[in-house]
Amino acid sequence: MSILAEFRLDRPSISLDIAVEIPEKGVTAIFGKSGSGKTTLLRAIAGLEKEVKGRLSVSGNVWQDGKVFVPAHKRPIGYVFQEASLFPHLTVRKNLEFGYKRRGGGISPEKASEMLGIEHLLSRSTEGLSGGERQLVAIARALLSGPELLLMDEPMASLDRDSKREILPWLEKLKHELEIPVLYVSHSPDEAAALADHLVLIGQGKVKASGPITELMTRLDLPLAHGEEAESVIIATIESHDIENHLTTVSFSGGRLHLPLHEIGIGAKVRIRILAKDVSLALDPAQRSSILNILPAKIEEIAEDGPGGAMVRLSAGEAGILSRITRKSVQSLGLSPGTLVHVQIKGVALLK
Repeated sequence: MSILAEFRLDRPSISLDIAVEIPEKGVTAIFGKSGSGKTTLLRAIAGLEKEVKGRLSVSGNVWQDGKVFVPAHKRPIGYVFQEASLFPHLTVRKNLEFGYKRRGGGISPEKASEMLGIEHLLSRSTEGLSGGERQLVAIARALLSGPELLLMDEPMASLDRDSKREILPWLEKLKHELEIPVLYVSHSPDEAAALADHLVLIGQGKVKASGPITELMTRLDLPLAHGEEAESVIIATIESHDIENHLTTVSFSGGRLHLPLHEIGIGAKVRIRILAKDVSLALDPAQRSSILNILPAKIEEIAEDGPGGAMVRLSAGEAGILSRITRKSVQSLGLSPGTLVHVQIKGVALLK
C-alpha cells in the first residue's frame, strides 16, 4: 500500500502538475527550493486546497477524486506548521489536553510528551519556551488525534542553529517510534539526509525525481549531487567500539568505516554522511597514510561541477559515494567510467 497523489492547479503565483507515489512507511522528504510547490502539495494532501483537481488515495482509501472530496477536518492527519501556534495563556499540558479533547484522542498527552522528551515542560507556560521546545509541543499536539499520516511543513525553518540542534535528535527518535508515514517538507539537504528514507524532489510545481534518499543524493543529473555541500548517505551497521582509541567501526556492503566513538549498541543500523569534498581518489592503495578510511570502488559516472571541477559518482559495494575533485585530476589520472580506484575519506559523520 502507498500514498498516490495526482494534483493539478494553475494560479498566477503557483502551478502544480504532479503525479507521485509515496511509500506508506518511514519519512518522505518533499524537497525543493522556495516557491517550487512543496507547501502547496502538502496543503493539497491535507485538503486545504479545494481548487486543486486530481486524485488522492491513502492506504487504498480515496480521499479525493472527481466524485469524492473528504474535507480537511475529516482527514486523519496531523499537521505541523512552520510556526507553532500555541495558546499563550495555557500551560503546555493544557495546550496538549485541548487538542486531545477536541480531536477525539489518539495517544495520550503523557505518551506524546514522553516520545518527544517534553515531560519537564508540561507545567510551564508556552510563552517562556524556546523555539525548539515550542515546535516539540506542536508535534506532540499533532500526534494526539492518532493520525494515519503526519504532515510537517518545514518545522525547523524559523529556528536558529541552537534550536535546530535541540529538536533534531527528537525528530530522529520519533521517526523510529512512529508507525505512520511522515511527509516532511524541507529545503535543507542536511535535514533530508538526517531524517528521510525517501525523497521527492519538486521543481516548478513538478516532480523532478522520487526514490530512496541514498540513491537520489548521488544522482549526477540532479542538483543535490553538485556543489560544495554535495554528499552521500550510507546505511551501515555498528560493528565494534575501540574505547582506547575512541573509535567506532561500522560496516556496509562496500567495507568498513571508522569514525569517532558513539555509544550505540553493536548491530544497530545507522546512517553515515560523507561530503563529496572530503573524498579524494587514488589509482593505487595509499602506503603509510594518516587517513583511516580507504575503500576500493568503481567509477560509475563523471560530470562537470563548477569552474574547473568534476563530480565523480562511485560504487562501493551496493552504496553510492560522491567525490568532488578537479578536472585536472580527472585528466592526469585518466579517470573514466569503469575505472577501479581507492576512495580516501577524510571525514565521516554519523547521522543515527
